[in-house]
Amino acid sequence: MAKITSDRTTIDLFAHEKRPGRPKTNPLPREEQLKLNKRNQVRRDRSKGLKRIESKIPEDLYQKLDARAQALQTTRSALIEQLLTQALAKPLMTK
Repeated sequence: MAKITSDRTTIDLFAHEKRPGRPKTNPLPREEQLKLNKRNQVRRDRSKGLKRIESKIPEDLYQKLDARAQALQTTRSALIEQLLTQALAKPLMTK
């Protein structure tokens, strides 16, 4: 019986052929996938009324924040939101 090279259902006929690992699941290159995913994330956040802020903090403060979030079984983002909400609910102390 002759084998047809396009036939991939009879695996024993192709045991000697080395094929790459996992098949492609997305036709776009990885860089394009990342851009598209980020664009979709920004759209989802915008539709939920979320705004992005960025801040640089010392590493020890970051470690404490991360430990507190893990202890409360929540995300850092949710913890920061909660802390900011609490801080802004308090009246300002002026001299």
